[in-house]
Amino acid sequence: MMDELLQIEHLTTSFKISDDYYAAVDDVSLTVRKNEIVAIVGESGSGKSALAFSIMGLHNRASITGTIRFNGQNLVGLPPSKMNSLRGKEIGMIFQDPLSALNPLMIVGAQIEEALILHQPSLSKKERKHRVIELLTQVGIPSPDLVYENYPHELSGGMRQRVVIAIAVANQPKLLIADEPTTALDVTIQLQILDLIRKLKNDIEAGIILITHDLGVVAEMADRVAVMYAGQIVEMADIYTLLSNPKHPYTRSLLQSVTSTAEPKSTLYTIQGIVPSLKNLPRQGCRFAPRIPWISESAHEEQPEMHEAAPGHYVRCSCYNHFYFPDKEDSNVWRF
Repeated sequence: MMDELLQIEHLTTSFKISDDYYAAVDDVSLTVRKNEIVAIVGESGSGKSALAFSIMGLHNRASITGTIRFNGQNLVGLPPSKMNSLRGKEIGMIFQDPLSALNPLMIVGAQIEEALILHQPSLSKKERKHRVIELLTQVGIPSPDLVYENYPHELSGGMRQRVVIAIAVANQPKLLIADEPTTALDVTIQLQILDLIRKLKNDIEAGIILITHDLGVVAEMADRVAVMYAGQIVEMADIYTLLSNPKHPYTRSLLQSVTSTAEPKSTLYTIQGIVPSLKNLPRQGCRFAPRIPWISESAHEEQPEMHEAAPGHYVRCSCYNHFYFPDKEDSNVWRF
């Protein structure tokens, strides 16, 4: 399609542990369109950030196969010099921890200017400072002239996150990756950051990949959702379909574990077990099967594939046809 900015096909990102390579992102295919927010959701260890870093070309010692086509150009195997010309200009990233993403020894203004110096070298010093003040204003920072001279430690968590966003959008990228952009922020600041990302999407018409484990953020922001578990996408659909008619046992379990304001005394549902470590990850059969032991082995596929349960709604493994909650009714379907 003409409006597809990013086309990921059969992407596998593997890391070496001892003498073998283990896939943290395993045969993932995904598209992102212009002016669209695609949310990638899942527990810690599911491969969300590994996928983002693969797109950005930030893995130093990983084995990457498959294709990542951005505007028709395959980023896998791209020389560092060409990747550097795209990173920060055509593709921007909002990192999860702004305090570690920012240089503590440089003032905020100088750090934002770095992106302009690299990708817009024709700008004069005066023009660069003017652009930085514009960016600080755009991301909702009060007194931008004063903040320009501040060091990161002098700012609050929400202000630092806004600075990281300003750096990410300095050159108006076509694709923006937001990796847990509201982590460790209070609820009020979270809403402000999400409103800011939505506004930026509309202003620069960027395609956005929003990585999060917060289903509330997904419901608020996403156009489409890809649910990841143990390195694989297990379900993918538009936001309305996924939240109103989830199919995969993992997706349904995630939704069931969300607290409900309608039933304040109800028992919180918990998913059995944990995401397996990279080295101990089962490579055969349904990877979620050990966490739903009450479902018969025969309900799972030996080599789980993605099935189109409905137009545009994809689910991995046939076990979704047999899944049920053993001790309570599946009542936590989100209503619109």
